[in-house]
Amino acid sequence: MAIITISRELAALGDETAHELAKLLKYRFVDKETLEARIKAFGIEDRKFQKYDERRPSFWASLSQDRDHYLHYLKTAMLTEASEGNAIIIGRGANVIFKNVPGVLSVFLTAPLEVRIQRVKSYFHCDDKRALQIIERSDKDREGFHHYFFEMEWHHSGNYHLSLNTGHLHPAVCGEIIKYLRDRIITQEAESQHALRLQELTLGQQVKHYILYEKEIPVHFLEALVSPEGIILYGVANSKAMVEAAVSATQELVPFKSVQSEMQVVQEYKVMH
Repeated sequence: MAIITISRELAALGDETAHELAKLLKYRFVDKETLEARIKAFGIEDRKFQKYDERRPSFWASLSQDRDHYLHYLKTAMLTEASEGNAIIIGRGANVIFKNVPGVLSVFLTAPLEVRIQRVKSYFHCDDKRALQIIERSDKDREGFHHYFFEMEWHHSGNYHLSLNTGHLHPAVCGEIIKYLRDRIITQEAESQHALRLQELTLGQQVKHYILYEKEIPVHFLEALVSPEGIILYGVANSKAMVEAAVSATQELVPFKSVQSEMQVVQEYKVMH
């Protein structure tokens, strides 16, 4: 199995390129609507997370526990999609969620500002001034989304395997270029390692879900790192008893793995809801 993530500026032909690539590779196309359907299937209200959808959250929203819930279910939805086979995932920080996973190719699409303005004018039937406002708002939102959730610079080329300028390249040509690179860097060995790593990431999400949402143990910033050696829990708890409860819950869910805690105890720690 393999995953290709596509990050893009507004009017950089992201969806068009992803569709061309999906046809070439016969990969599934996973977009916002696909992931939203997954999240809704978990019983999460759509309106509750609209404020975080590829936009910079407000100051108070950035402190809200809803943010952590959103990220948890977004990761779970992406891992569920990835576990079903080869896919192209567009946007939503997929390149960060699958960072360092074998068998993943991350692509960024950009275009000159003047080209983007002309495209936005045709999309929204507006003038140059309004088109520029739409672009600037979109760029600010996407930059803010990636900064707040993943602490990464969205535009930085070092976060991607490949960056393409769609101001001079047709989506079909971009698809061919991405396919060429995919065929040469995603080997059979990488695809095999990809499946194993996805299993580990998925198990980590299952552990988090079990602790936070089924056992309702209030551990803040909980992460479960799964490896062949075992499971390590990270996070912040209000008491040693909560740490022990989280470890016990993990052992209950995954009795065949050793469990170790690296959680910190900070009394009276609170996160805004």
